[in-house]
Formats: sequence, structure tokens, C-alpha cells
Amino acid sequence: MNQTLPSRAQVLPRVTRIAAPSRSPLPPSPSPAAPALSALGLLTVLLGAALPMVDFFIVNVALPTIDRDLDAGPAVLEMVVAGYGVAYAVLLVLGGRLGDMFGRRNLFLWGLGLFAATSLACGFAPTAWTLVAARVAQGAASALLLPQALATIQAATSGSSRGKALSYYGATAGIASVVGQVLGGVLVSADIAGSGWRAIFLVNAPVAAVAFALALRSVPETRSANPARVDRAGTALLALALITLLLPLTEGRAAGWPLWSWALLVLSPFAAAAFVAVERHGERTGGDPLLPPSLVRVHSVRSGLLLIVPLCLGFGGFMFVLAVAMQDGLHFGALAAGAALAPLCAAFFAASLLGPRMVARHGRRTVTAGSLIQAAGLVALAATFFLGWPHIGVLVLAPAMAVIGFGQGLVLPVVFRIVLSEVPAAQAGVGSGAMATTQQSSLALGVATLGTLFLTLSTSVGFRDALVWALLAQLAAVAATVALSTRLPRAVV
Repeated sequence: MNQTLPSRAQVLPRVTRIAAPSRSPLPPSPSPAAPALSALGLLTVLLGAALPMVDFFIVNVALPTIDRDLDAGPAVLEMVVAGYGVAYAVLLVLGGRLGDMFGRRNLFLWGLGLFAATSLACGFAPTAWTLVAARVAQGAASALLLPQALATIQAATSGSSRGKALSYYGATAGIASVVGQVLGGVLVSADIAGSGWRAIFLVNAPVAAVAFALALRSVPETRSANPARVDRAGTALLALALITLLLPLTEGRAAGWPLWSWALLVLSPFAAAAFVAVERHGERTGGDPLLPPSLVRVHSVRSGLLLIVPLCLGFGGFMFVLAVAMQDGLHFGALAAGAALAPLCAAFFAASLLGPRMVARHGRRTVTAGSLIQAAGLVALAATFFLGWPHIGVLVLAPAMAVIGFGQGLVLPVVFRIVLSEVPAAQAGVGSGAMATTQQSSLALGVATLGTLFLTLSTSVGFRDALVWALLAQLAAVAATVALSTRLPRAVV
């Protein structure tokens, strides 16, 4: 059970000096209740969780401006995106484990401070490669910050309150992703004090400072009663598996698919197999595996994580491809490219408010229905681009965007809630880290795969047809979520 570490002092009954004929052991003292998460505390952890999610997407609409300002070039621009995503994904499970060991509130505060510092480093980066290095550091700070938000919700809430809080977290994840690109467009266009693209990073510092101040007074400290040791071998192998998969997929096309990219792709499945073998051996021999196989055998965790892969893969690719197509193909400015996503954001928010009631009544069918609605929106958007290109404005895109957002809003918050619904409180950090790693890896994989498909096709068949093919590829991912939704638990706790 996750709770604030109790004092070792115990109030013992008064003991007389006369020895009793027989001494029965003292009854165990009851464990204190886990600290409750207040409404302000929940708002604070959600604000902290939103920062890393916003920053994964906020850079998309700023890439053309960064390119012009720093003379970055395509390969370095992709590293600005990939460096953050890979570092973020690789270290998430370790971040969750550290929170279990040293206290989640403590690590949440450290994560906020480091995220603010690395955001300032990004905002003041003098060269393209300095920006890449700062983005990698920012991704590492995000991996320290994000798991603590989820684990705190898991440890400091229970019953219907936990279900609602997890739904709010899922809604925050989706809304923050869209708001990232909308906000990026606004800040780049505003060019505050001549800051241009730098404002998208500098804005993080005051927001993180507010979250830090609120966390000091509203977020309870929780940690695992029996924290596990750091699984060094598992951490190294998971990092190797993710890096050898994500790095060549994100950088290979821009670098001309050199030999190293193919060598890493060949190595990736072997690293993944070694990670699984080490984790199984660790649990079998009583060790502390980074990702316990027994956790993955929990029905809600296994089925939910499987569904997150195509869901986030399609979403990550969709957001990246759309940003590039609208700016380079339709020649939208940064503000217009961001504004085009506003209907999606509004519809997502509306659906996320309906989600808890729909889940209570319809269970997993809410996820199936949301996936089908999203599919209808993708078909409508593909038809809009195919028939109207290049004379398409922001308002023309709004209906299809709203349908896509409404469907996603019924799916993402519910799935996040399902994954953690059966995770024991003692494994809150591990479960949260596993889910966040799956989410982030899939987002990065979506940018790499759908982004590569789109950018490769755009040079041969043009932006319009390349975009339509990328949307149809995402439609295949949505079809997978429909099929996998039938394997979720029937009722959602």
C-alpha cells in the first residue's frame, strides 16, 4: 500500500514489572490511511503532467521557424523532435521506480524544477545542436516528472474518486497534446519581444513555478512501503531496445538510411527479447524487475497497453503529419495551423466530460464507439483534403476535426483509466511508468512511421496524396483499436 512513510515510533501499552506466565504478541497496529488527494492537489498534478505532453507536440508548428533561425536542416530538425521523445520514453519506467523509492511528491518537485531549467536551456539555445542537447535533457526531466503524477493519483485516491481522477488524467493527456500545437502556433505568431520560436520553451518556466508552489502545499507525499531496488540490467536493456527502434526510424530517412540505421533496427528485437528474458528471470528468482511480468498478466493492464499502442501511434503520426502538411503544403502560417486544431480540442474536451457517465452505463463499448466515431472523422478529413486541395481553409476542416476529436475523447481517457484500474497500490509507480512508456513510445513511433511515410511520398506523389495515404494508414491503426477494444474488461472500475 502506498502511503506517507510512517514514524517508527509506536505507542505501546504500559508494561508491568511482574512477568506474566505467558506473553502473547502485541496485536499489529493498524496501518494509517493513505493520504487523500484534494481537488487542488489533483489540479496540480494534472498541471505538472500536462507540461511534458504539451512539449512533445508544441514544437511541431515551430519547426519551419527553427530551421530558418538556426539553419538546422531536416536531419537536425528531426533530432529536435526525436531527442526529446526517445529520452522521455527510455527513462519513464525508471522515473516511476525512483518515485516509489524516494517519494513521489519529492520527485515531482525535482521533475518540475529540472523541467523548468531545461526549458530555459531550450529557449536560449544559440545553435541547432545545442537545442538538440537541451531537448534530450528536457525529455529526461519529463520522464522524472510524469510518472509521479499518475502514481500519486493511484496511491492517494480510491474507489469512484480514483476512476474520475484517472479519467481527468486521460482527458488532460489528449487535450494537452492538441493544445500544444495550438499554443505553439499562437506563441510563434505573436513573436513576443522578438522571441519567435523560443517562446514555446520559455513559457514553461513560469507554469512550472506555479505548479511547484501549488505542489508544496497541496500534493501529499506517497511512496512504496517496500520500495524495490533499481533494476540496472532491465533499465539498460529497455533503453537499448527503445533507442535501437526509435532512433533509426526517426533519423534514418533524413540521414539517407545509412548502415548504422539498419544495424540498429536489426538489433532492436534482440534487445527487446533480452529485456523480457531478464525481467522473467528477475521475478522468478525473487528480484526486483523493472517491469514485473506478473503486472502485464493482469487483464486490464495487458489489454489496455495493447490498445494504447495503435491508438497513440496513430495520434502521434496524425499530429505531426497534419502540422507539416498544413504549413508546407497548404502554406498556413503557424497561427492558422494551430487554429485548425481548435475544433478537435474542443470536441475532445466535451467528450471527455461525457466519458465517465458513458463508461458507467456502457463499459468497454464506449471505447469501441469512440474508435468508430474517430474512423468516420478520418474518412471525412481525407475526403476533404482529396477533394478540396489546395483551396482549403481552417473552417472547411472544422467539421471533420470535431468528429475526430470527439471520438478520441471517448477513447483515450477511458483506456488510461482501464490500464490502472486493477494495479495494486504498491505497484502504482511501476504501473504508471509502464503505461506512460507505452504511450510515449507509441507517440514517437507514430511520428517516425507515419511521418516517414508522408515525407517520402510527398516528394513523389505530392502533399495531397501523401497526406491522404497517411490518414488511411492511421485509419488502419484505428481499426486495430476497434478490434482490441473487444478484449478490454467488460466493466470499468
